[in-house]
Amino acid sequence: MSRVTPRHTRPGRGRTLRVSALACAVTGLMALGVHNGSAPPAAADHTARQGALVWSDEFEAEAGAPPDPGKWNIEVNGDGGGNQELQYYTDSTDNLAHDGEGNMVITAREGNPADYQCHYGTCQYTSGRVNTAEKFTHTYGRYEASIKIPTGQGIWPAFWMLGDDFSEVGWPDSGEIDIMENVGHEPATVHGSLHGPGYSGGNPVSGSYRHPQGWAFADTFHTFAVEWRPDGITWFVDDVAYQTFTPDDTRGNPWVYDHPFFLILNVAVGGEWPGSPDAGTSFPQEMKIDYVRVYDLG
Repeated sequence: MSRVTPRHTRPGRGRTLRVSALACAVTGLMALGVHNGSAPPAAADHTARQGALVWSDEFEAEAGAPPDPGKWNIEVNGDGGGNQELQYYTDSTDNLAHDGEGNMVITAREGNPADYQCHYGTCQYTSGRVNTAEKFTHTYGRYEASIKIPTGQGIWPAFWMLGDDFSEVGWPDSGEIDIMENVGHEPATVHGSLHGPGYSGGNPVSGSYRHPQGWAFADTFHTFAVEWRPDGITWFVDDVAYQTFTPDDTRGNPWVYDHPFFLILNVAVGGEWPGSPDAGTSFPQEMKIDYVRVYDLG
């Protein structure tokens, strides 16, 4: 897709976790055409830069087991997240379950046998979304996940973070770090963005990475990461650093990445950025997560 039109008209994902939704959840080669801020560090083995492992989920559970409730909150709603998304996020293992092979699987499905109601009426799709709010938050470090993303028109997988003061100050003042987003009609491209006060919604600080061979990211597992320091955030795909943003890149607006954030994983269906599924979109669509790990930086 054109970087200019769809990307810069996309709404902010941070709107998708309103205070009410959060309360419910707590209870229950450089890429071609990349947009960079500051020059990223040379691509190198990140193990030279990371310190101690501070949190992880390796997803070693039996097939059909739900997300670990000690680590993850399951969000349940059909609000559309302020993005006009079409899915209902359920707590069913039809949408959120381990596969018994070391992966957590988020499955987007067509249909609505439970008659869930969405913001637009009877829901057309179900999917899953989890977060670590009030269970794990952290400031700075390397945040990474090995993920095999889904694909298809209207499919919108993401691995991202929100500031833990979200319920007090709201979005975008809490800050949002999008580690990886993909819209299914761009199978070879992933995006990394910041949303904060003065640079949110359709005007984020944002860039993208295209697979060097032009292959679909859905074909296999890839590692998506950020290394977050007080003076900047660097994005990686498979240990290739493709962009760094610093306080100089927020157009004179506040840099709000100086406090704890929590993690989010989800697969949205439809919405203003990806558009709706079409006749070529097959279901179910699965996002498989091999692990999520957070390290201090050495």
